[in-house]
Amino acid sequence: MMLLFKPSTAHAKRSKPRPYQSFSESLLLDSIEATESFTKKWISQDHLSACSSCTLSSIFSTENRVEGRKFVDVINSLQYAIQGVTLVNPESHKLTRAHNLLSTAMKHLEKEFYRVLKSNRRNLDPESVSIRSIPSFNPRKKVSIYSNVPKSEEADIMTDLQMIADCMISSGFENECVRTYKKIRRSIIVDSLSKLGFENLSFGKIQKLDWESMEKNIKKWLEATKIVINNLFDGERILCDHVFSTSPSVAESCFSEITLDSALTLFIFPVSVARCRKTAEKIFLTLDVYQTISNLLPRIEEIFSYDSTSAVRFQAADSLRSLGETINYMVAEFEASIAKEASKSVIPGGGVHPLTRYVMNFVVFLADYNESLAGVLTESDLPLPEDYFGGDKSDVGETASTVTTRLGWLILVLLCKIDTKSRIYENVALSYLFLANNLHYVISKVRKSNLRVVLGDEWVANHQAKVCQYLEKYEKVAWGEVLTSLSDDGTVVLEDNVAKERLKRFNEAFEEAFRKQSGWVVPDSKMREGLKDSVAKKLTYVASLFYEKYNVETWEDIVRYVPKDLGNYLSDLYLGTGKTCTNVPSFKPTESGRSQLFESGH
Repeated sequence: MMLLFKPSTAHAKRSKPRPYQSFSESLLLDSIEATESFTKKWISQDHLSACSSCTLSSIFSTENRVEGRKFVDVINSLQYAIQGVTLVNPESHKLTRAHNLLSTAMKHLEKEFYRVLKSNRRNLDPESVSIRSIPSFNPRKKVSIYSNVPKSEEADIMTDLQMIADCMISSGFENECVRTYKKIRRSIIVDSLSKLGFENLSFGKIQKLDWESMEKNIKKWLEATKIVINNLFDGERILCDHVFSTSPSVAESCFSEITLDSALTLFIFPVSVARCRKTAEKIFLTLDVYQTISNLLPRIEEIFSYDSTSAVRFQAADSLRSLGETINYMVAEFEASIAKEASKSVIPGGGVHPLTRYVMNFVVFLADYNESLAGVLTESDLPLPEDYFGGDKSDVGETASTVTTRLGWLILVLLCKIDTKSRIYENVALSYLFLANNLHYVISKVRKSNLRVVLGDEWVANHQAKVCQYLEKYEKVAWGEVLTSLSDDGTVVLEDNVAKERLKRFNEAFEEAFRKQSGWVVPDSKMREGLKDSVAKKLTYVASLFYEKYNVETWEDIVRYVPKDLGNYLSDLYLGTGKTCTNVPSFKPTESGRSQLFESGH
């Protein structure tokens, strides 16, 4: 087919319109006009012409928030329109105008971002953010917390920041947005740590601190760390993940740069503590540090779950390892100090030795850290006696924890040392009383503390039986001569002169035994009364049998004590008073003397 005419180039262009391009440019023009309208209203002419930072008013203030969000929507529309025109007509003259306008708007939005962050430091305090959002936040799953944040001023501020960040990042101004955010938020973290009183000390400075200063620094660290992890770092993680919810990589970058240095400093301090001179007096604060990190470790791993913050997780784990080694060393040193204690001084009256009090107070405190010690203590190289816990050693080995065997071993080392010290006493009876007093003190401390849970009731019963054995041996040695002075085979009746000599020997032996023991002590009132009652019953029984067998009412010059009153003569015994039985009135027969003598009460 032949054409009748050839269309001109201009006509050809008009005959092939590009409706999408025209629509795009029309959309771009509308977006430019809408954006210019906002910039004229909210940004001064000086800013438009000379990029001045002067603004007429804050577009994201409480009263203007709706306008601010519309401004962000207008900028997003302008950016979308620019992208549309760029695809179909990259040489459009409208693009230059649009890009300049977008740059102006972004500079203003960057200032608004800074202002919102700066002026709302209190509203965006990490602790407040953390408290509001903890129930719904899971940083590993990157779950947004906005839907669970209460409708409050703080929630509005967080939403404003999120909208501005999304707009700036999608418009190619990520660097400006991130730089502003990091600058403000890092200063908040640093200021917060300073207000909590945490001081970043080098290992060299820590080594030079006296114990009082060291103790103060550790206590500050303990108080600060719980707040820093549970509130400060947690709140910062929540805020980062919320503001940059559409850009996880940006959220990670911001959180890492804001918190990494401070977090590492926080957990390097415990390593310095672990490397300090190790003495028993430092073990409990060291355990406090270990326990704090151990309890917080799940939160640390959750909050610092990013790859870029793995150094914090590793540092926390390394701190635990170093502290654990230090605690083991301190326990071993404490054990060695018990074994090496070599004082030769005799404790007056066979009372509780200061070493017993010191060691048991120490072990009682250790038992309060039972759960923490379970992951720290290692087994002692030396085996415990097979009957130490009241059963076969094989059963103990299978059921007893490391803490049980290790603390049980410390007490055994103490008891062995007390046994050695009992041999210092020249009087055998007094050595048994000393052993009974000290073991009874050990048991009472176990009963009244968490040690009862750690060691078990069988341990208590087993050692209580040993106290009874010590007391039985004490009675046999201390009162044996008194008791045997009146004893006979029960069938033979002695002549009066022989019987009288027996009674004289009883009086002398009783008074001598009383004199020797008047300075002896039984500190525990219940054990003291029980021991006096036991001795009194034995004496009364023997004396009553003798008095009933012989006509003692006629021996006025010989009889000094009434059997049923012998217990009264013992009333001042085991108090360490030094009184003698001559302080108590002797028996004087009366008309009712015979009946009084025979009221033995046994």
